[in-house]
Amino acid sequence: MKGVNRRHLLTWSGAAAALTVLPLPGRAQTAPATADPAPAASAAPGAKQHAITVFGDPLHGPDFTHFDYVNPDAPKGGEIRLLPSSWTTNQNPLTFNTFNMHILRGDSPPLMGLCHTALMVRGLNEPDAVYCHLAESVAIDGRRFSFAIRPTATFSDGSPITAEDVVFTYQTLLEKGHPILVQPLRGVESFEVADEMTAVITFAEGTSNRLPPLVATYPILSKAYYTANDFTAANLSIPVTSGPYTVGAYDAGRYVTFQRRPDYWGDETATGRGHNNFDAIRVDFFRERTASFEAFKSGLVTFREEFTSKTWATEYNFPAMNDGRVVRREFEDGRPAGAQGWFINTRRPKFADPRTREALTWAFDFEWTNANIFYGLYERTSSFFMNSDMLATGEPDAAELALLEPFRDQLDPAVFGPAWTPPVTDGTGRDREPLKKADELLRAAGWRRQEGKMVDENGQQLVIEFLYSQPTSERILQPYANRLRLLGIEPVLRLVEAAQYQLRLQNFDFDLTTQRFSFAPTPSESVREFWTSGTADMNGSYNLAGIKDPVIDALTETMLNAATREEMVTAARALDRILRLGHYWVPQYYKASHHVAYWDRFGMPEHKPRYDLPVETTWWTKAS
Repeated sequence: MKGVNRRHLLTWSGAAAALTVLPLPGRAQTAPATADPAPAASAAPGAKQHAITVFGDPLHGPDFTHFDYVNPDAPKGGEIRLLPSSWTTNQNPLTFNTFNMHILRGDSPPLMGLCHTALMVRGLNEPDAVYCHLAESVAIDGRRFSFAIRPTATFSDGSPITAEDVVFTYQTLLEKGHPILVQPLRGVESFEVADEMTAVITFAEGTSNRLPPLVATYPILSKAYYTANDFTAANLSIPVTSGPYTVGAYDAGRYVTFQRRPDYWGDETATGRGHNNFDAIRVDFFRERTASFEAFKSGLVTFREEFTSKTWATEYNFPAMNDGRVVRREFEDGRPAGAQGWFINTRRPKFADPRTREALTWAFDFEWTNANIFYGLYERTSSFFMNSDMLATGEPDAAELALLEPFRDQLDPAVFGPAWTPPVTDGTGRDREPLKKADELLRAAGWRRQEGKMVDENGQQLVIEFLYSQPTSERILQPYANRLRLLGIEPVLRLVEAAQYQLRLQNFDFDLTTQRFSFAPTPSESVREFWTSGTADMNGSYNLAGIKDPVIDALTETMLNAATREEMVTAARALDRILRLGHYWVPQYYKASHHVAYWDRFGMPEHKPRYDLPVETTWWTKAS
């Protein structure tokens, strides 16, 4: 089973920025920030560069002709029809009513990012390198980054992309954009038009070197279009865009087609070669997974990443699968797996005590669920940094202790012991020991049994509403709900339609809800949005649990300002220990692989990039 949402950071081909509209928290308590944002260590100040990295040198040199994970000779043409695997900002995988993905209002379609391009793009085989794309080069002098715009670059209406468009974009997103786009831009001192084709971004003093690569991957907008049209409007007007695709045929809430621009200026750049091979990419929307699977079996949908373990294990036995017209494959997923679980809304008083929250984890029987519902396909999640070297294990080492010791009097003593891991049951579904532990925790938090109900000091029963938008979630929720009832807790399973679900998430109107967040291999400034104090009460943020902890704020800054990858990993592990013991979520499960099926009409590069599976941008239609 897949979480209701899946987020990727740093790149705008299915990416998310972050937010904090308040001053950056915890600066006084952190390690010193780097003096200036910087590219690779070998770059000379003021020299024109083709790439920026956080640590070390880029994999591809200045004369590279294409990324190593594409086929530079891939043919153009054909169509792929797929279901969205990831989404960000206001994108909704179940419906859409606007093509504006840059604001909080409305629901835009996933993959809308195909219509936009950026000054720089991610190298997907590297943890943090970005390469010039719309920008021909970037010259860096301390905190001042000068981007030279390609003179051949045009918007979808044929008008040239200029430095004015670039500066307009950042100023508009800062003032009116979706909250998750705002926070990184708070670290910018100024945006300037140096000349018609040169835009300058000056980062604020003390800004970490994580920020320039993130800001450089923001989508560039048309100043002329958004001067004539309201940027804040959430409607189905098709915008003028900068990317390789434009919005084609659509039926609101049912499907949208992204049509390739035959005159796209980026096709013959080193960063564009081998990409954007389909003439049309159609995204279909289904409110229910059974209907979407039937559409795939019939060929209406031609590519599907499978997130339902039961379907993967038992239902790929239809005629097209059996006769070879459909192919089923697993691809290794090298990205940090991030966090999937039932996030607990600590803004609600009943969840204020971490012992109450921990009790909810003891009540979840993952071992039985994995064996009986997931066919053994998953591993247990315990951390925000699963499948990465940032995962804390065992007891803290000397370097971690050096970061944790200054905060000892503010921390749970358990932080200094072995990293917390979720309880393990005997897998029978009848293991009562975890329930006894949950009961003890609830009583310690002030709850008590009264006539079989777990009640507070006023005699009010502990009622927990689970918010979700797809009926398939119920097969996981029901067994969990039954175990909660044994504790005297009343679970309420609340299925809502897609638009209402999105709105309730934005307004933090839930008790528990399932989400999955995945992070970049080098955490960027955007991670503040997931667990720092400045984002806890801002509508639309990804800090679903409402985490407010000055120590977490401080260690987040330490991680983001680390001078080396080793220091960054150490800070992340220290942070991980604290996040786990906050019990802000009921950890669920993950798998370090992509389970995909597709109709056998596509070609693909010999090797996928380590940190993504960019099917829509690097695959192609095979010759008939």
